[in-house]
Amino acid sequence: MPPASSGAAATHAVALPPPSPSTDTRLTPGGPGYRRMSFALFLAGVATFALLYSTQALLPLVSADFGVSASTASWTVSAATGALALFVLPLSALSERYGRRAVMTASLTVAVAVGLVVPFAPSVEVLIALRAVQGAALAGLPASAMAFLAEEVRPKALVAAIGMFVAGNSIGGMSGRIVTGWVAQAWGWRVAVGVVGIVAVLCALAFRALLPAPRHFTPGTLSPKSLARTVRTHLSNPLLCRLYAIGALFMTVFGAVYTVIGYRLTEAPFSLPQGVIGSIFLVYLVGTVSSAAAGRLVARLGRRGALYLAVSTTAGGLLLSLSASLVLVLLGLVLITAGFFAGHAVASSSVSRTATTGRAQASALYQSAYYLGSSAGGTLGAVAFHAGGWAGTVGLGILAVLGVVSITVWGSHAARTQERRGVVAAAH
Repeated sequence: MPPASSGAAATHAVALPPPSPSTDTRLTPGGPGYRRMSFALFLAGVATFALLYSTQALLPLVSADFGVSASTASWTVSAATGALALFVLPLSALSERYGRRAVMTASLTVAVAVGLVVPFAPSVEVLIALRAVQGAALAGLPASAMAFLAEEVRPKALVAAIGMFVAGNSIGGMSGRIVTGWVAQAWGWRVAVGVVGIVAVLCALAFRALLPAPRHFTPGTLSPKSLARTVRTHLSNPLLCRLYAIGALFMTVFGAVYTVIGYRLTEAPFSLPQGVIGSIFLVYLVGTVSSAAAGRLVARLGRRGALYLAVSTTAGGLLLSLSASLVLVLLGLVLITAGFFAGHAVASSSVSRTATTGRAQASALYQSAYYLGSSAGGTLGAVAFHAGGWAGTVGLGILAVLGVVSITVWGSHAARTQERRGVVAAAH
């Protein structure tokens, strides 16, 4: 059989029936290799989020060190997430040719190497440039990981498997911020970022040692025309486009809140030290639980019901965070984090299930939208905070939440309309 194009199964003339459970050699919970695979991708998720957001909890210190504003310092986060969004699609195409595991390994290798150089940045401009390179390197990981899972894991276990990868994201985001907070309080932000780089090196080595060799990957050729055709196919799918928009809007909220929260908590009436602010990110543990539970939510409530629950939880957290009580602010962050990670796990797993061809490109488009949302949220959240304080950042988040609700309602309406048309066509 000749190799498929980078558009993957889009070029196959004959659709093969799915394998029966007795002959399906894909991984399943409790089966051989599943635990190693889950833990390896969990560690990849830890390294990705720890590196990608390594400066986010340190922005007040970066601002003070270089004498720049919050909006300028926020570019040390936005440049990384923006570069990831731009490079995720071309690197996902490389994974179609050279394999998911190879691309993920190369991405982590380059990203951790840059992470060890970041602490020595002599200016904020150089720091932003290095962070952009780091984000571009990390672009090879998220979409390739989603495609790897879609190929190697049985469909019924896919949401749970992706939930574990997303859970690794939350652990990486949490541990990176906590470690940097306390280390920075004692030795400064440069040492703190260096520690994150060393932790990421260890995660990368363990990831490569544990991840099993793929058994269901078929290499394709690098064809720009085929890639463009596959991308057009995905972008012409209304459901995929809605899922991309939902991921971007959820991440806009999350990026805005966690880029700005450090500035808010250093100001009156809280005036918290850097180490304590870093510890605030323990609430990421809630995201670990909610993302891992996404499969059960979908089974009980359906995809749209799970999204409504996630968005309601996020909105409630935003409103609670307006309080001048530190306890209520923390509760608000807990709800925002739980809602975001649940919504992200549901949307990303729905992309993998919806795309029957060119899964790497479908996941890459979702990741592009997701990280563009993060980049926009970080920058716009800082601008809103400068203009209207925390209330301005919350207002931006509420607008994004309303966008998710509108898209989900529209999707329900479109599905009902399509069902009615199907019934009418069948009757005639």
